[in-house]
Amino acid sequence: MFYTGRDFSLWNIYLDFGPSQIKYSDRTMKGQALLFISLLSLGSVTGQVSYTIPEEMAKGSLVGNIAQDLGLETKRLTSGKARIYTRDSDEYIELNRERGVLLVKKRIDREALCRQTTPCALHFQIILENPMEFYSVTVQITDINDNAPTFEEGEIRFKISESAITGAKFVLERAVDLDVGMNDLQRYELKPTDNFALKLHNNADGNKNVEMVLQKPLDREKQEQISLVLTAVDGGEPQMSGTMSGTMLIVITVLDVNDNAPVFTQPTYKATVTENSPKGTVVATVTASDADQGSNSKITYSITNTLDDVRKVFKINKENGEVSLMGNIDFEESRNFQINVRASDEGGLTDSCKLIVDVRDVNDNQPEINIMSKSNVISEDAKLNTVVTMINIEDKDTAENGKVQCFISENVPFILKTSTNNFYSLVTDSELDRERASQYNITVTCSDEGVPSLSSSVTLTLQISDVNDNSPVFERSSYEAYIVENNTPGLSIFTVKARDADWNQNARVSYILEDSSVNGVPVSSYVSVSADSGVIHAVRSFDYEQIKDFHFRVKAQDGGSPPLSSNVTVKILIQDQNDNPPQVLYPVQTGGSLVDEMVPRSADVGYLVTKVVAVDVDSGQNAWLSYKLQKATDRALFEVGLQNGEIRTIRQVTDKDAVKQRLTVIVEDNGQPSRSATVIVNVAVADSFPEVLSEFTDFTHDKEYNDNLTFYLVLALAVVSFLFITCLVVIISVKIYRWRQSRILYHSNLPVIPYYPPRYSDTLGTGTLPHVYNYEVCRTTDSRKSDCKFGRAGSQNVLIMDPSSTGTMQRIQSEKSILDEPDSPLEVRLI
Repeated sequence: MFYTGRDFSLWNIYLDFGPSQIKYSDRTMKGQALLFISLLSLGSVTGQVSYTIPEEMAKGSLVGNIAQDLGLETKRLTSGKARIYTRDSDEYIELNRERGVLLVKKRIDREALCRQTTPCALHFQIILENPMEFYSVTVQITDINDNAPTFEEGEIRFKISESAITGAKFVLERAVDLDVGMNDLQRYELKPTDNFALKLHNNADGNKNVEMVLQKPLDREKQEQISLVLTAVDGGEPQMSGTMSGTMLIVITVLDVNDNAPVFTQPTYKATVTENSPKGTVVATVTASDADQGSNSKITYSITNTLDDVRKVFKINKENGEVSLMGNIDFEESRNFQINVRASDEGGLTDSCKLIVDVRDVNDNQPEINIMSKSNVISEDAKLNTVVTMINIEDKDTAENGKVQCFISENVPFILKTSTNNFYSLVTDSELDRERASQYNITVTCSDEGVPSLSSSVTLTLQISDVNDNSPVFERSSYEAYIVENNTPGLSIFTVKARDADWNQNARVSYILEDSSVNGVPVSSYVSVSADSGVIHAVRSFDYEQIKDFHFRVKAQDGGSPPLSSNVTVKILIQDQNDNPPQVLYPVQTGGSLVDEMVPRSADVGYLVTKVVAVDVDSGQNAWLSYKLQKATDRALFEVGLQNGEIRTIRQVTDKDAVKQRLTVIVEDNGQPSRSATVIVNVAVADSFPEVLSEFTDFTHDKEYNDNLTFYLVLALAVVSFLFITCLVVIISVKIYRWRQSRILYHSNLPVIPYYPPRYSDTLGTGTLPHVYNYEVCRTTDSRKSDCKFGRAGSQNVLIMDPSSTGTMQRIQSEKSILDEPDSPLEVRLI
């Protein structure tokens, strides 16, 4: 055997196995196998292989080594998931992938499969995947002599006049042999042959008509009834003749004086009928005449076809010979019919003719689209001309009605390529992009060239699988975010968002903070980014006065392999908060000077005494300062500029004005809430410095003021001490009373009575007890243990005690001393 390879356009291979090389055990006969291979290099690899096997082979018999004949390795059949694709003959042949051979799957009866059609063949394709390939295979079924000739009726009767002349013909019913060729009916035998002999006629269609010819005149007086046996013999080895079904009894009744037989006007009639014609349509009319007169000239017409479907489709009018339809005609099932018509007179004389009816095709079958193999999913990076689907088209009509053209819907990146007749491959025609179209619904439409044209269509759904070919893209090219200083660590600042056009894992975006530094400190100590959500959190509390802004980069990375990423710059702007009070730079408050400024008594209105200079380290409106005169010895003498802090006189200085003037100036910023600072300015109204000294050396007035202040302080201290001692005595008395009551309850086994002492809070305003706490004391009747449980305050976890707040500590200790009695099992909870 010779194999051409896949790169040649067309090669024919013929392999003839001699009769001695192939044996078929079930029929003990030898056969021949023909192998014909034709390989076409059109897109997908195609080829054609032909085998010849006899019918009736046993199941599992070898048909042919398909792998060897196609030049394929058996492992290619396995990896390519080789399978047989066929529409109607997969029940007879099966493929063994491991051995690479075709085997008989089911006993094949050629007569049941093809009837009289020759040659009889099975057609199918071998389909392989990865990559897609297909090969056409034809298995021709040869006939063996397994059917004997058969007569439809076992007996036939003739009425023959004794006046019948020598040479008179009598048409006999043919026997039918389902075999073909040499195994078909070959001859007939008639016994006895005293009066009649047989005559065979070979028709153009290959059938043999048999006639009984009168060789010796009949004599009714000698023999009124004659019995003959007609035997049909085929040409097979061994012959299948001699069975009961292969013989027919001919009974002849001899009649008197009918010496003229009917005669048809022509031996062969021809007619044409269109398929799908309605029942009752007259196809043709046959005519015969009889030279006799009277009843001997009355002719009766009948159809003599046997063992076929003619009498199911056609009927004949016995009186006038009109042949009409009585069944449906389908061109795809039978393209022509041969009707055997007999004309008989009442004397038993007959004549026969043939009516050949040709069926005209009508375009009544739409193309059939068969999916041989298809892919439901294709990667978006598939190469051009990648085979997606293989299609087989079949139209049962003929000529123009059976010519089919296929096309697909527009605006899809696919085209249809034809490899051989009625085989198409759907291949990629351009690059695919899942992000542009993730699914295609491709409609394949096939139309024939009939009038009117018939068409059919099928829709193929193809999913495009994703490839990681898109990087994440941020919603903005850069980000700016604002955060107010003194923020809480962990505060969410804002969110960066990136989207990936890919799908599933390839579109899953993770956010990563890139390494960088801010003022020599890693940026990770300033901010953090959530890997899943992209939320940026502040790691520390920011101080606007230390850092006003900083920037860093965030990387968005998808989950593909390999991953793709993109970066974006984020700038954080710290917003100022009014957390710094104004600072007075001038005048400096040292306490060592009794006089800051001196105003002469001759000073005019608007005289500039001094200027208060202050700054605020905040920014914006938090640093806008305003100056106001809070207190003054004489408010009618001085004023302070609201914006510039200048202290000027607002009237003329007089001799009545006190020498010593004390001014208190408050400096406020514009924040919300505002912060302030105060400065005291001592101004002396005098014309000379000695005058100022003499005034400020007089401390009489100050001493009187100091004595009054000391008195008030001593009085306040005495009142506070008295109140404290009183409260302490009351508390101790209440505690002792409650303790005695509890002892009585304990010894009397009475139920538990909850006790709620008074509430204590920080009355000094020192911040040591920022919340109000309750002590809940519960007694039990069966426990000698004393437990203290301290619950949480509203939002605090730790109670902070200022050691300097001795008054508060003493009150708590006095309460606890009562609760620590050994015989008083109490439960103390701090609320």
